[in-house]
This record gives sequence, structure tokens and C-alpha cells, in this order.
Amino acid sequence: MPDTYPLSNLAAIDAAHHLHPFADMKKLNAEGTRVIQRGEGVYIFDNHGRKYLDGFAGLWCVNIGYGRREITEAVARQMNELPYYNTFFGTTSTPTALLAEKVTSHAGARFNHIFFTGSGSEANDTWFRMARVYWSAVGKPSKKIVIARKNGYHGSTVAGASLGGMKYMHEQGDLPIPGIVHIGQPYWYGEGGDLSPDEFGLKVARELEAKIDELGEENVAAFVAEPVQGAAGVIIPPETYWPEIDRICKARNILLVTDEVICGFGRLGSWFGHQHFGVEPDLAPIAKGLSSGYLPIGGVLVSDRIADVLINEVGDFNHGFTYSGHPVCAAAALENLRIIEEERLVERVRDDIGPYFGRAWAALAEHDLVGAADSIGLMGGLQLAAEKSTRTRYEKLDQIGSLVRNHALANGLVLRATSDRMLASPPLVISHAEVDEMARITKLALDAAWKELKS
Repeated sequence: MPDTYPLSNLAAIDAAHHLHPFADMKKLNAEGTRVIQRGEGVYIFDNHGRKYLDGFAGLWCVNIGYGRREITEAVARQMNELPYYNTFFGTTSTPTALLAEKVTSHAGARFNHIFFTGSGSEANDTWFRMARVYWSAVGKPSKKIVIARKNGYHGSTVAGASLGGMKYMHEQGDLPIPGIVHIGQPYWYGEGGDLSPDEFGLKVARELEAKIDELGEENVAAFVAEPVQGAAGVIIPPETYWPEIDRICKARNILLVTDEVICGFGRLGSWFGHQHFGVEPDLAPIAKGLSSGYLPIGGVLVSDRIADVLINEVGDFNHGFTYSGHPVCAAAALENLRIIEEERLVERVRDDIGPYFGRAWAALAEHDLVGAADSIGLMGGLQLAAEKSTRTRYEKLDQIGSLVRNHALANGLVLRATSDRMLASPPLVISHAEVDEMARITKLALDAAWKELKS
């Protein structure tokens, strides 16, 4: 690529022709894009040679780190053998079938089937249709409404964005679509008031039961939530929350859907987030860590309860994508899962690097600008606060987070800011020394932001 295109001109080419996701293009083009040229381990390098520790694993996804030639070689072999074929019309490919077996082998006894998609957004659209088809097939066609959470994120397709509870997304495109309603999120720091975390967890979980009563159990198909809210700011629910949600769904005959797009494949120190929290979902969209982002692929884990009806009662399930189960993407995912297994990365997050990261991250709570430092596995959320003792937040929430993020980037660390929360999600292969580097630069960024705020 460097022999063909002038690297110094790439930002201008990008500005002239490329519309970025979730971007104010006028502002972005004025500031200029950052051209990322290569990656190695937990580091990325731009076209000026600057090195950054990627504390966000791309977009929550590069679990095995950058530059794994095993993936490259597996992809090349598959490209040479069969670069593409579809899974329509009664066909499959070797890596597609083997990947279905491999993924379900880690998902627990309830999950023995998977429907492949090209992304997490597509996966959320898929289960949304699947749930309605299921209820119709079992003689309950009125069960169509899906309950989701405010400030949840489930992708940016029409159904995915509707399921998500991001108001700024709903404002564009007349969303949410009919049949989707939202209840509160388990964000104790920002919304818990005088309740203890455990009291607040129960209170928010029971909003689900109240909403089912309001809508009528005979009209509600499913409840969907992320095990840990990712894009909202790494919001970890109180311990009381998920057991109560699980109880309500079972008692009220509502399908439980855990969105595993971020939490799946080792991020929490378990193969899937629902395993960490001990709940039993009926459907679970997946993506990201499935291939560590090396190639786009996603899917929906389908419980036997749903799969048996789809197979034996529905006939044609008229849904799918040109790239469902793409053989090259499946080959990349298979090799990615082999690496995760052989290097015991899930266990490493649970027993070693996760706790080490948690201690380093927790120490940042001592900073004057930090109200709380939460972590689980290799996910961290820093709550910025104007007054620690009263949980008082700054008025201009977005500006505070962006200020810290920009100082981190200037010092060679990629973090994400959501409102007044700083988000971290490094590759699962990060070392102790690299965690120390993350913590050191994060503190530098906090110091710089604090100094700027005080002045």
C-alpha cells in the first residue's frame, strides 16, 4: 500500500470521500483524521510513526491483539480454497459448520445452534425477528413487544438502534420503531440516589415486571440487555440486578436476550457474560471477539427452546444475509477461537490479568477528578465527578470526558469517553507492564484535565 498511495495525502483523500460512522463530518474534516497504519500486540501506529497503546481493543473487539499471523495464514488458506459461497439453498462450507460447533461448545447446555450474521447489529435484527416468529409458531402471535433499557446499545441498524436506548440515535430517523419500549438502566452512581447499590439493583429490575403488567404479559415477547452496558460507559449492574431479571423473565414467560456482542469471548473472564452473572438467556447476539475483529462476523446463539420450534414448526425462516457464515470470516473466527483456547485467555482474564487490571484501575479512584473506578474482567469505567463525596457530576458531561480522552491520546493511550465516564477495554493479551503503562498514562491525563479545569 505505501508503494501505491502517498501516505501524506491520505487524510485529505479521506476528508474528500469518506463519510465516517457517528461523526460530525464538518468538524472532523476541519480537525483532520488520524490514519492508523499498522498494529502489533496491544499497540497501534499512525502514518507518522506515532505509537499508541490501544486501551480499547479497536472497538471492544481485538481480543487476541494485533498482528497474529496465524489468522492471516488461516484466511489465506481459505481464500485460496473457497473465497466465498453462501449458506442459502441447502449449502454450507467446512469452516462455517466447524465454527457453529466450536462456538456452541462454549455456550452452555442450552445453546446448541447458531445463526450467522455479518455484524452485531445484524445479529440484533435477527433475534428480534426470530423472537416474533417463535411466539407466532407456538400459538401466541400477540407476543410482539420487546422491552429494552434506556441508555442500552444494540447496534445502529433500524431495529438495533430502536432496541438501544440512546435518545440521540432515536432523534434521527424517527426511532424507535413500533413494538419496542424502554425501562431504566442499573446505573447506581448516576441514578441511585440514597438507595444502596443492592436496593437500587432490585428497584430497577422490578421496573421490568411493572412494564410487563402495564403492557400485558400476553403482548410481551422478550427483554434484551447487555450483561454490562458497554457504550453507555461500562456500567456494571449491582449484584442483585441480574438474578431478579432472570426470575422475572422465567415467571412471566418472557424470552430473555443477553446482548453478548461486547461481553462475549472472554471479556469478563468467562466465555459469555450471561455465564458470569449466572443467568439463562433464550437468545444471545454475538460478534466482535468472535473473530477479534480480524474479519466481520456475528451471529445469534439460539437456545434449544427456540431452535426446536424453528426447525420443527416454522418451516422457512425467511431471514438471512449474503454473508451469513462467510467461509473466510468463519476461518478467521475458528483460528481466533483456537488461539483463545490454547493460550487460555478466558482463564487468564478471570485469574490473572483481569484482577491485576482491576487493582490498577481501582487505584485511580484516589484522583481528585474521579468519583468511582469500576471494572470487571478487562472492562473498566472511570466516573468523573465534580464532588466525590456527594456524587455530584459536572454540568457539561461530554466535554469533561472528551478532555481526559484527548490528554490520554496526546500521551499515547487510546481510551474512550462516554459523557463523563472514561472507558477501557484492552486486548486480552495485555501484559502486567502494559496495564501499568495504561494506568500511568490515564493518571497523567487526569492530572492534565484537572489542572485545566482548576485554571
